Amino acid sequence: MEETRFFVDLGIVLAAAVLGGIFAHLARQPLIVGYILGGILVNPFTPGPAVSDIHAFEFFAEFGVVLLMFSIGTEFSIRDLLDARKVALLGAPLGIALITTLTIPIGALLGWALPQTLVVGAAVSVASTMVLLKFLLERGELTSRHGRVVVAITLTEDLLVVALTIIIPAFGSAGETGISLVARALIRAILLLAPMLWLASRAVPLLLARVAATRNTELLLLVAVAIVIATAALTASLGLSLALGAFLAGMMIAESESAHAVVDRVLPIRDIFVAIFFVSVGLFINPATLLAELPTVGALLMLVIFGKFIVWFAVVRLMGYRTHTAVLAGLGLTQIGEFSYILVGVGRATDLLTDVVYNAVLATSLVSILVNALIFRRSPRWLREWVSRRQGAS
Repeated sequence: MEETRFFVDLGIVLAAAVLGGIFAHLARQPLIVGYILGGILVNPFTPGPAVSDIHAFEFFAEFGVVLLMFSIGTEFSIRDLLDARKVALLGAPLGIALITTLTIPIGALLGWALPQTLVVGAAVSVASTMVLLKFLLERGELTSRHGRVVVAITLTEDLLVVALTIIIPAFGSAGETGISLVARALIRAILLLAPMLWLASRAVPLLLARVAATRNTELLLLVAVAIVIATAALTASLGLSLALGAFLAGMMIAESESAHAVVDRVLPIRDIFVAIFFVSVGLFINPATLLAELPTVGALLMLVIFGKFIVWFAVVRLMGYRTHTAVLAGLGLTQIGEFSYILVGVGRATDLLTDVVYNAVLATSLVSILVNALIFRRSPRWLREWVSRRQGAS
C-alpha cells in the first residue's frame, strides 16, 4: 500500500510540474516559477489534491541538484573560475559579513535576540545556487562576465555554508569550539579533496577517451554518471555539498572530447528531476505564513531584495568590475533558497531560532525567488538603456 501511495504522490507531483510549467509558459515566466507554484497547490497546507509524504521526494530533489550542477560544470573551465577568483575569495566572504550586519538593526526592531538575528542574517546572505544558475542557463548568460562572477560567489557561498553550519550552534556559547571545528573541517577537506581532484582531472579525460573509443554510448553515459555520483559522494563525505562535487565533476568531464555526447544524453533526465526539485520546494511552503507573519516577511524581503542588491553591487564594484556587471550580479543575487533552508534548520534544531521566524524565512525564500524571476525576465531592456545613458553622460 505504501508503494502504491508513493506512485500516486509521484503522479501528483509530475502533474503539478506540468500544469505549473504550462502556466509559466503562457505567462512568459521562467518554468521555475510554475514548478514552485505547482508544488504549493499540491502541498498539505492548501486545499485540493495533496501529496501525503512530502519528504519522500527529497532524494529526487537532491538528484536533480546533482544533475543540474553537473551540466553547469561542463559549461565552465577552471580558467573561467580563476578569472573571478578575487571576487570569490575576497568578495563573497565580505558580502556575507555585510549582509549579516545589516540584519542586526532589523532583528532589534522585531525584538529578536542577537543569536537569532545572526542566524537569520547568515541564512539570508546566501543565494540559491540551484535557482540562480538555472535562470542564467535559461537566459544563455552562464558564461557571461556577470554570470562568471555570480557562479564564483555562489560556489564560495556553498563552501561557507559548511562553515556556518558548524559555527551556528556555537552562537549560543562563548567558547571557541565552533571556530576550531570549522578550521579542522576545512583543513581536512583541502588535504583530502585537492589531491584527489588533481588526480581525477588527469585520469577522467583519459578514461572517457578510452570508453568513447568503444563507440558504446550507453557505456559512456554510465561511466560519466558514475564519476559524477562518486565525486558528489566524496564532497558530501567531507561535509561539503553534493552540488559542489557534481559541479567539479562536470568541469573534469568537460576536459574530455566526449563531454558533449554525455551532456546531450543527460539533459532530458536532468530536466525531469530538476522539475521535481522545484515542485518539492513548493511542497514545504505554507501560504498562511505570508499573512500570519507579514511584518517579519516584509522586513526580510526588503533586506533580501534591496539590502543584498546594494551590498553585492558595492562588493563587485570594489573588486574592479564595471557598473553593468555589478548591477546584473547584484540583481541576480537578490534571493535566498535551499542553503538558507539548511542554515535556518540548524538554527531551529539548536533552539536558536523560533518556529515563527523559521517559517517566515521559508516564506521569504518563496517570494524572493518569484520576484527574482520577474527581475530576470524584465530587467535587460531597461538596464541596457540605463547603462547607455550613464556611459553617455560620463
